[in-house]
Amino acid sequence: MKLKKLVLTGAAGRLGSYLREPLSKICDELLSTDIADDLGKLYEGERYVQADLAKYDDIYPLLEGADMVIHFGAIVDEVPFEQMLGPNFVGSYNIWEAGYQHGVRRIVYASSIHAVGMHPKQDFIGIDAAHRPDTFYGLAKCFTEDLGRMYWEKRQMESVHLRILSAAQVNNARALGSWLSYDDLIHLVERAVDTPSVGFSIIYGVSNNDRAPVDNTLASYLGYRPKDNAEQFAEKVLAEQGPVDLSDPGEMRHGGPFAKVDLGQSGLAQMNIVNDKKET
Repeated sequence: MKLKKLVLTGAAGRLGSYLREPLSKICDELLSTDIADDLGKLYEGERYVQADLAKYDDIYPLLEGADMVIHFGAIVDEVPFEQMLGPNFVGSYNIWEAGYQHGVRRIVYASSIHAVGMHPKQDFIGIDAAHRPDTFYGLAKCFTEDLGRMYWEKRQMESVHLRILSAAQVNNARALGSWLSYDDLIHLVERAVDTPSVGFSIIYGVSNNDRAPVDNTLASYLGYRPKDNAEQFAEKVLAEQGPVDLSDPGEMRHGGPFAKVDLGQSGLAQMNIVNDKKET
């Protein structure tokens, strides 16, 4: 069944750029939003509204008449807490509260492995792993997962929390396990939207990698069946990377480089992320 209205936050971001077109095809109206001035060319059925997640008065009117919100808007790196507070903490509250006030049925949230990033890499963790954030960024993911659980248990508002590992090109050894391809990202979001009943759910955003370090068994009811496998990149990546430093938390914790940076210091600066944003 085609949905009447979806709202996508973070639409100007790299992951948002890959979600806009497929989301526009499963609803009559896709309202895309971000703090950017514009998105450029829009897809059929899509409109854009500039808004600040940290301002409730910006967010509240956008959610009127929405069936679901795909909440990908946030600061996507580690920064000092004072900078993180508005977009990543207050912003999540604004989405959930405005959604509740407007009768939104479900929120699909871009959570992160960084909510559990300090677990040892050798632990094959499931969706029931205890929160162990590696940064203020990870702490914001923990907050929003708990916010979603509370709104489900107190107000029966559904949410699916996608603990994304690394949705970026595979150019390091860690990504051989953590990679989430863009096709699998789209599939994951579609299953989070079209599964009839989800309650409060957590699922890892990871492709069908031979070396995946997390277990989605307890979330199998969502119907997410990834197809891509990072092993196709293994020979090249392993030939280019030297021996692993076993004393480096960035190698030995699920959070990777975020697990070793000081609080408030960029984790992305330690990574070679290719900005292959989709162009409309």
